[in-house]
Amino acid sequence: MQIPIFTVDAFTNRPFSGNPAAVCLLENDLDEDLHQKIATEMNLSETAFIRKLHPRDDFTKSSCFGLRWFTPANEVPLCGHATLAASAVLFHVQKNTNSVLTFVTLSGELKARQVEDHIVLDLPLYVTYPQVLQEVEELIKAAVGDMIVQDLRYSPDTKKLLVRLSDAYDRSVLEGLQVSAQRFLSAEKTGKVKGLILTLKGNSSGKQKGHDFYSRYFAPWYGVLEDPVTGSAHAVLSSYWSEQLGKKEMHAFQCSRRGGELKISLRNDGRVDIAGQIAIVLKGNLTF
Repeated sequence: MQIPIFTVDAFTNRPFSGNPAAVCLLENDLDEDLHQKIATEMNLSETAFIRKLHPRDDFTKSSCFGLRWFTPANEVPLCGHATLAASAVLFHVQKNTNSVLTFVTLSGELKARQVEDHIVLDLPLYVTYPQVLQEVEELIKAAVGDMIVQDLRYSPDTKKLLVRLSDAYDRSVLEGLQVSAQRFLSAEKTGKVKGLILTLKGNSSGKQKGHDFYSRYFAPWYGVLEDPVTGSAHAVLSSYWSEQLGKKEMHAFQCSRRGGELKISLRNDGRVDIAGQIAIVLKGNLTF
């Protein structure tokens, strides 16, 4: 069997930065266990599988497809950067003729559209709630040591813990933070955290307009020690920072070693548009 496969760097316009995802185009249904085997083989934070919903569908002409995402360890309910990557393969490689693509996923229907040199994802927006420090104190200690935490939130829909560091810190502190995410597994005692977001207020004022906020994201519970640029985490961060900053349009930067830019626009329907650029770095076939 041969399956077309691509590697796409998402939330960047330069190869070898942003967040890489593998994208597989499935002409036919794949045996269930092969999804995980392929994702483990690719060993990227996510492998996306685009499938036809009907036998007569066409990757060039159809506007609606199934989409699933797998880490090297398991399937996940939402992945923004791999959705961006999947959209890029359809728009740029398959030359799909539709202005909007719809993906049927575990998180409902997600839409992607091209706007100039960006692809815009229509994602769910997840609300966060105050989190009691005592419940997660050991986890936070493992993540940031004795750094000052300004706010602590939890998103029950995504099982993500949001840790806002003090405004006294700047981007370089977040970037330089040495994190051993493997330790999170034993430090997390509640069983309710599946992703940890570290975030920091940005500097978006003045002549040198920067970013509204910065972040890093860790998900060892899914086999991803640090994810370079994370769309699903920004579906949580967008809600939090919009409330904190009183803004609906924001520009974010995820401060991993690879780094990535995200343009954010909160919609009136309770969802969020997250836009990014892409670079396609590999085209080939899986053969087995």
